[in-house]
Amino acid sequence: MNIATTTATVIPIRPRLTSPLIFLLAASTGLSVAALYYSQPILGTLAGDLHASNRAVGWIPTLTQFGYALGLLFLAPLGDRFDRRTIIVVKSLLLAVALVAIAAAPSLTVLLAGSLAVGLLATVAQDIVPAAATLAPPEHRGRIVGTVMTGLLLGILLARVVGGLVAEALGWRAVFGGAAVVAAFMTAILARGLPGFKPTSTVGYPALLASLAALWKEHRALRLAALAQGLLAVGFSAFWSTLAVMLHGAPFHLGSAAAGSFGLAGAVGALAAPFAGRLADRRGPQWVTRLGATLSVASFAVMFALPSLSPQAQLVLLALATVGFDLGVQASLIAHQTIVYGIAPEARSRLNAILMTTMFVGMATGGALGAQALAAWGWNGVVALAVVSSLAALAVRMRAAAGK
Repeated sequence: MNIATTTATVIPIRPRLTSPLIFLLAASTGLSVAALYYSQPILGTLAGDLHASNRAVGWIPTLTQFGYALGLLFLAPLGDRFDRRTIIVVKSLLLAVALVAIAAAPSLTVLLAGSLAVGLLATVAQDIVPAAATLAPPEHRGRIVGTVMTGLLLGILLARVVGGLVAEALGWRAVFGGAAVVAAFMTAILARGLPGFKPTSTVGYPALLASLAALWKEHRALRLAALAQGLLAVGFSAFWSTLAVMLHGAPFHLGSAAAGSFGLAGAVGALAAPFAGRLADRRGPQWVTRLGATLSVASFAVMFALPSLSPQAQLVLLALATVGFDLGVQASLIAHQTIVYGIAPEARSRLNAILMTTMFVGMATGGALGAQALAAWGWNGVVALAVVSSLAALAVRMRAAAGK
C-alpha cells in the first residue's frame, strides 16, 4: 500500500463555496501570513531601540521564514489526517499568543525566539489555501485559488505598509500588539464560518511525514514546481529583507514608513493573482510559470541602472521594478499551485507543504544571503543575487517544458 496516497474510505462531500466563504478564506489567509512581514520595514528602528547591529536584526526575518518552513514541513501535512477546521482555529489562536509575546519582548533574544514561533504558527495560511482548493470545483480551481492567494499576497505586501506606518506613529511594539488583536478576532470568525473537513488519509503522523519523501520521489512535476518557486523566492526575499536598510542609508535617508510604502507597489502585482489563475485555467499553468519567471528576471535586472540615476529617479524605478517582479513571482506561485493541487487530490495538504516549504526555505536563504550581499557588495550585490536566482528558476521551467 502506498502511504503517500492512502485515503479514508469516506470521501467528503464538497460544501458549497459561497462568495462570503471565499472572502473569509482570502482575508484570513492574508491576515495570518502578514505576521511574517511586519518586521521587515522596521528593522532599522528595531536596531536602534534594541541597540543591535543591522546584521543582528537581519536574523529576525530569517528566523521567521525558517520557522514558517519548519511549520510547513511538520505541521501542514496534518491537514490530510485531521479536520482542517480544527487545525486552522487552534493555530490561529496560538499565533495571537505568539504576537503578544513579541510585543512584550524585553530583548533581541526574546524577539528572535518569538519570531521563530510566529513563523511556525503563521503556517495556518497554508492550511487555508488547500481548504479552498478542496472546496473549489476542478474547472474553477485556478481562479478560486488565485482569489484566495490575492488575500495572502496582499497580506504579505501590505503588512510592510502597515508595519512601517504604525511603527513610525506608535512604536514597533504597537505593530505586534495590534496584530495580536487582529489574529484573535480572526480566530473567532473562523471558528464560526468554516465548514468541517473530513480527513483524506488514515495513516499515522510518522507515516504521514514519511509520505512527503514518497510524494517528492514519485512526482517530477512537484519537484520542478517546488525548485522553481524556491529559486524565485530567493530573489524576492533578498530584495524585501534588505530594502528598509538600503533606504535608511545614503542617498535616501528614509524611515520605516517610506520603506513600508513600497508594499503598495508590490500590491499592484498581487492584485493580478486572480488573473494569473484564470490564465492558468485557459492557457495552462506551465506557460504562466515561464512568463512569471521571465518577468522576474527582467524586473530585477533593470535595477542595475539605479546608480546612474538621481535619487528621485531611483525611487521611481524601484517602484516600477517592484510591481514587475512581484507580479512575476505571484503569477508563478499561482500556476505552480495549480499544477501541484492537480497531482493527487487526496494529498493536497502534503503536496502544498512540500511546495511551500521549499519556497520558504528559499525565502529564508534569500533573507540571509541578501543581508550578506548588501554588507559585502552593496545594493548591486542584492540585485545580482536576485537576477541569478530568477534566471535559474526560468531554466528549471524551460527544462520542464522540454520534458527533460
